[in-house]
Amino acid sequence: MVVRRFSLWLRGKPLVADSMLAFGLLLLDMTGLADSDEKVVYLVIGGLLPLPVAFRRAYPRAMAALLLLFAITTTLVNHLLGDHSIHPALLALGIMLYTLVAYVGRVEGLLLALGLAVDSALSVTLLDQPVLSTVAFGALFYALCWTLAEFNGARHAYDAEVAARLAVADYDRERRTHEAVALERTRIARELHDVVAHAVSVIIVQADGAGYALRRDPDAAEQAVHTIASTGREALRELRRTVALLRTEHAPDQLPQHGTAGLARVVEMMRGTGLAVELELTGELDTIAPEVSLGVHRIVQESLTNTLRHAGAHPKAWVRVQRRVTDVLVEVTDSGGVPVTVPAGPIRGSGLGLVGMRERVAVLGGTLSAGRRHDGAWHVLATIPLSIESVE
Repeated sequence: MVVRRFSLWLRGKPLVADSMLAFGLLLLDMTGLADSDEKVVYLVIGGLLPLPVAFRRAYPRAMAALLLLFAITTTLVNHLLGDHSIHPALLALGIMLYTLVAYVGRVEGLLLALGLAVDSALSVTLLDQPVLSTVAFGALFYALCWTLAEFNGARHAYDAEVAARLAVADYDRERRTHEAVALERTRIARELHDVVAHAVSVIIVQADGAGYALRRDPDAAEQAVHTIASTGREALRELRRTVALLRTEHAPDQLPQHGTAGLARVVEMMRGTGLAVELELTGELDTIAPEVSLGVHRIVQESLTNTLRHAGAHPKAWVRVQRRVTDVLVEVTDSGGVPVTVPAGPIRGSGLGLVGMRERVAVLGGTLSAGRRHDGAWHVLATIPLSIESVE
C-alpha cells in the first residue's frame, strides 16, 4: 500500500522521479571507477552524464542534445587520454531516446538516433571497441527503447483522448442539465406572468366597475369588491406556489461563457478529443446581445458534439461565425464518416440536438438549415438577427 501511494505521488512530480533515476545512473556509473586510469576525469564525466536525465521531461529536446554532446565529448576525451573504460551512465542515451519518441515525436527521436549512430561510430573508431558487439548491442538497446516509447506513447495518447471524450460527455450532460433547469424556469416565469396578468386585469376591471356602481348599485359594488378580494387571494396563493417552486431549484453557480472566449473554449475542448477544428471569427462578436451570443454558442457546441459522435475515426470540422450588418451567420461543416466508440461504449445523444437548435434559432427569429451534402459532409447553416423583439 505504501509503495503504491508513493508511486502515485511520483506520477504527479516528474522532476522528482527523474532526479531519482539520474541518481541511480550516477551510482551505477561509479561501479566502473576502478577500471579507469583517469579517475578524476572519470568522476567528472560520471557526474555530468546523468544530469540531463533529471530534466528530460521538462526540457526534452535541450536535454537530449546536451546528453548527446556529453557522450561524444566523453568519447573524444577518453581517446585523448587513452582511457578505454566504459561509463554505464551512457545508458541514459536510451532513456533520452525513449523520452523524445514518447513525449515529443518521432522526428526528434530519429534525429537523436542519427546522433547516436555517429557516437557509436566514433566509439568504434577512436576507442578500438569491437564493431560487431558494439553495433549489435547499440541497435538492440535503442530499438528496444524506441519500441517501448511507441507502446507507451500510444497508450498515453489513447488514454488522453478517452479522458477528453469523457470530459466532453460530462460537459454535454451538465450543459443539458442546465438547459433543462433554464427551460423549467422559463415555464415557471411564463406561468407567473399569466397568473399576475390575469389577476391584475380582473382586479382593475372590477375596481373600475365598483367605482361606477358604488352609489347607484351598492350590491353590485359589494360583489365587485368581493371578486377583487377572492381574485387577490387566489393570485397570492399562485404566487406563493410559484415562488416555492423557484426556491427548490438552485441556479448554476457559473453561467456559460459566451462571445469569442466561449467559442474558443468549446473549440479547444473539442480539439483535445482528437477533433480537428478550424475556427474563423469575423466581426465584433463580444458586443452582440446575450441571447444571440448564447444562441451562437449553443449552435457551434451542438454541431461540434454531433461531429465528434458521427464524423468517423479522424473527424474534422470547420466553424465560421461572421457578424454582418443585420445578423450573425453561423456555419459548421464536418468531414463526414462512421461513428467511433470508446471502452464504455459509443457516446450517444438523445437525438434531439437538431430539434433543439431549430427551436432556439426560431425563438431568436432566425433561420437554420442542416443536412448532408453531396460529398457526404454534414453542413449546418444558421442566421440569427441582431435585433431581438419580445413577442407576447
